[in-house]
Amino acid sequence: MKMIECVPNFSEGRRPEVIAAIRDAISAVPGVAMLDVSSDPSHNRTVVTFAAPAEHAVNAAFAGIAKARELIDLTAHTGEHPRIGATDVCPFIPLEGATMDDCVALAKELGARVGKELGIPVFLYERAAARPDRVNLADVRRGEFEKARDEIGTNPDRKPDFGPNKIHPTAGATVIGARPFLVAYNVYLGPATNLAVAKEVAKAVRASGGGLPAVKGLGLEVDGQAQVSMNLVDTDTTSILLAYDTVKFEAEKRGVSPTWSEIIGLVPGRALFQIAADHIQLKGFSADRVLESKIAAAADGGESVRGFVASVASSAPVPGGGAVVAHVGALGAALAEMVGGLTIGRKKYVAVEREMQELAAKAVSLNARLSALVKEDSDSYALVSAAYKLPKESADQIAARDAAIQKALVKAAEVPLETARACVAVAKLAALCAQKGNTNAVSDAGVAALLAEAACKGAVYNVRINVASMTDPTLGKKLADEAAALVHECVSAAIDAISAVERAIGA
Repeated sequence: MKMIECVPNFSEGRRPEVIAAIRDAISAVPGVAMLDVSSDPSHNRTVVTFAAPAEHAVNAAFAGIAKARELIDLTAHTGEHPRIGATDVCPFIPLEGATMDDCVALAKELGARVGKELGIPVFLYERAAARPDRVNLADVRRGEFEKARDEIGTNPDRKPDFGPNKIHPTAGATVIGARPFLVAYNVYLGPATNLAVAKEVAKAVRASGGGLPAVKGLGLEVDGQAQVSMNLVDTDTTSILLAYDTVKFEAEKRGVSPTWSEIIGLVPGRALFQIAADHIQLKGFSADRVLESKIAAAADGGESVRGFVASVASSAPVPGGGAVVAHVGALGAALAEMVGGLTIGRKKYVAVEREMQELAAKAVSLNARLSALVKEDSDSYALVSAAYKLPKESADQIAARDAAIQKALVKAAEVPLETARACVAVAKLAALCAQKGNTNAVSDAGVAALLAEAACKGAVYNVRINVASMTDPTLGKKLADEAAALVHECVSAAIDAISAVERAIGA
């Protein structure tokens, strides 16, 4: 699955009801995960951050832009932050499984819809820009809404990429694009009397002024304070710490010291880790050495579901079918555990309370074992692959290679065989759930049984293909015979479960 982050900026930071309406419009689109909503009354601006599958990202962004068009009137808008539209800017950022090209395509799709359906002129920027003079957001937005209102339709250089060649009377124009992850970072320089210094510092720091690469900066007055507002468009090029130290250096040259700083919206964890590593000059530090990251990875089975699916879809040979069926079996165990949990503690099922408690405990154990078998299957493939790559120049090398291959093939058959055994156990738990568990969850027990049956059959395919590759037919006969017996046992248990489900819901 291709996941996309989208960070639309709306020209409203003072009316909670408007911000909530825009947020809710975006969240109502299927698949959207709302990550953050950050509002600033002084800027009169709200930054919404959401993630969605690529197929839903445009619909979600469009819903927010449409709601902003309905509720925001730029002719009555004031605020410290530059803006050209009710939805000022809307970038797409590639996440797991997605590329920048995917985001460029989404930006163009959204731009065409906004222009045609909402009557708002759209300019493409950053990686989606159709013209070199529109790559930089500041260039597109120069003069803000008021100047765009005068120039769109009269100045050929301001002809939009999509939509009408005239400003929308209340919603203005919208800038849509694709970019890497950006960190919005502000450093405060004391009272508003230091505003002139903030403007000088921002000019010295930003890339366009000859300062730090991949940095955009403005000097603003916010809540009676002088602020250097920065967008760090590539923290690998210019880190947050380097940005802060440079602002501090430039400010102190002018007799002013920073008072505090802030991050707006979300920030990648590695960017924060890098601050600490740079500050105390840690050598060879990486986020992999962070305790909480290790704990989270262990709790998640070492990999996100989206990450696992993306890995399976890649052209790499692992994870393959053996890992997939182990994962499917684990899902079946999880469903059995869920049905058990929905049965325990209910007066109606007090007679099977103890039985369901034992069932849930077994399901937990099976889930853990099958989850571990996902990785073990990939590891066993690596052993086979390594054995086939051993040298075979001499007779001794050939003999050693053949022995290593046979040993690796046995291991590669034993792992899916254990998966099949676990799946039989899952199918039996599913049958028990369907027969005695909470009838409101009987369909879930049926799904658990179907998953266990499919996973068992798939695991046995992997046993058989490895046995077939063995040069000694007797070596794998015991494995193959047990595998065949396990399929029959699993099918029988699944039939029991399905029969119970049909009795419960077939009427």
